Amino acid sequence: MSRLTDQVAALALPIVEEEGCTLWDVEYVKEAGSWYLRVFIDREGGVSIEDCERISRRLDPVLDEADPIPESYIFEVGSAGADRELKRPGDYEQFMGSEVELKLYRPVKGSKRYVGELSGYEDGAVTIVQNGEALRFEKSQIAQVRLYVGLG
Repeated sequence: MSRLTDQVAALALPIVEEEGCTLWDVEYVKEAGSWYLRVFIDREGGVSIEDCERISRRLDPVLDEADPIPESYIFEVGSAGADRELKRPGDYEQFMGSEVELKLYRPVKGSKRYVGELSGYEDGAVTIVQNGEALRFEKSQIAQVRLYVGLG
């Protein structure tokens, strides 16, 4: 996380936890000419719109008071989602054995996208099992890893 998102995470964490949720991620991105501050939350059994609304209403004045972001932005609180991105070592540990979609910066064996069971994580390197074959990708090769949600 960047320094700014770390600051927002520190402000959000106690509120998110008081509401019975966990803080999954904070992002600050520019999209279509506007800045967005997004706080992603999770909860055992799933996040409801009411969870997002309660946390948003509580966190908004805290952010206004602390003023960690000088420019104007759109503030959103949402669920981490079923297809959440895995970023931290704890994310990989939590979802070991789950199906993931791995996207690469450059093709390996003709593909930039792999889907398989997450079977290893070590110093940023990710190992998946695809069709019975273990495939290891180094941190420098990996653009993104997300939980895979197939179309059943």
